[in-house]
Amino acid sequence: MNARRLAHVAAYAAGLALIGFGLRGVVADVPVRGWATWFVGAAVLHDGVLVPAVLVAGVVTGWIPVAYRRVLRGALLVAACVTAVALPLVLGYGRRPDVPSQLPLPYGRNLAIVVGAIGSVAVAVLAVQMVTGRRRRDGAGSADGAGGAGGGAHRAVLPEERKRDR
Repeated sequence: MNARRLAHVAAYAAGLALIGFGLRGVVADVPVRGWATWFVGAAVLHDGVLVPAVLVAGVVTGWIPVAYRRVLRGALLVAACVTAVALPLVLGYGRRPDVPSQLPLPYGRNLAIVVGAIGSVAVAVLAVQMVTGRRRRDGAGSADGAGGAGGGAHRAVLPEERKRDR
């Protein structure tokens, strides 16, 4: 067994040990009804909300050119992750009226600011891609004046074509 294979086996073994330790803690310290509800709820949210939302976003963004689609989908992914983390704070879970210092900030406004910043960065990246893509198509981006495919959209070259071109 070589060193790389040994490292993989050790990593898998450590991961399984940590999973076992966590499961033992859940089973021993948390009522079965509590963790079973959480696991079922997570599966329902994943399959009933997350997967359809990702599929709809993929279909809706499908009309955008490939070179720009990656940026938009990346921005949507980052915004969704930030929203998922901030949602309990925005909804005020854990807020108690008798403790005003608990969750005192305007989390909804702050989430809107962060999502707006993510959108602004995406728009700036798209603007740079559009300008540099236009320059390449005009011939300003290459020494021979031929330009490029523009915006990163390239066609895959099959092995047969590589052999033929040599």
